[in-house]
Amino acid sequence: MKLHRITALLYRHLCLYKRSFPRVLEIIYWPFVDLVIWGFITLYLQQFKEALPNFVVFFLGALILWDVLFRAQQGITISFLEEIWSRNLMNLFASPLTPGEFLAATMTLSVGKVLVVSCVTVLAAFAFYSFNVFVLGLSLIPFVLNLIIVGWCIGVLTTGLIMRYGQEVEVLAWGLVFLFQPISCVFYPMSVLPGWLQAIAMLNPAAHVFEGMRAVIATGVFPTSELVWAVGLNAVYLAALVAWFHLMFAACKEKGLLVRVGE
Repeated sequence: MKLHRITALLYRHLCLYKRSFPRVLEIIYWPFVDLVIWGFITLYLQQFKEALPNFVVFFLGALILWDVLFRAQQGITISFLEEIWSRNLMNLFASPLTPGEFLAATMTLSVGKVLVVSCVTVLAAFAFYSFNVFVLGLSLIPFVLNLIIVGWCIGVLTTGLIMRYGQEVEVLAWGLVFLFQPISCVFYPMSVLPGWLQAIAMLNPAAHVFEGMRAVIATGVFPTSELVWAVGLNAVYLAALVAWFHLMFAACKEKGLLVRVGE
């Protein structure tokens, strides 16, 4: 074992961090996100421990619905990364395929992934915890559809950023969606958040879906207002992000950035 070889490899990795802000950011990103999420969960349990609904229904239902959003996002982003990893990106967009057709295909694929993973998680939750997600009733359908669209929005945003800034920001494929988790109020109500963060969460359609889920569990009443908020915000965000993706693709193609990303 030679010290100079160890030092050389250490120096190489330090240089990588020096030249790449995303790598430096990743060091503090995950501890920060974990601290925020679990901090708010702790506050919720402390403040509302006497009035909490059934723990199993509450947390497992939230976890299964969050995974719907996550898989919908991954269906778009990972499909794009697989084209990069196989060095097929240039071949793909040298064909008559349009950005809209690419998004349509990956969105459809993401729905398939959501269905497969949801079957596994629903069966596992029932087998291990006797939890039946269908206690949410028919409200489960609009909840899931809206979460899929939220996942699409984050997936389109992530893919556009990777296309623009290259493989250096590939970590966003897994990390960006979790930046939205604290303001999605997955495991705690919006009221737990500080006032300024509640204002931001109100603009997140996922937060309205999870607020609606808690309302169904606690009262059995379908939360029409929360659903209206979610649908309205999703419509605006999806339209804006798809248009932005087309503009980003055109700019990257004009500047030759697709060659850099795909090679």
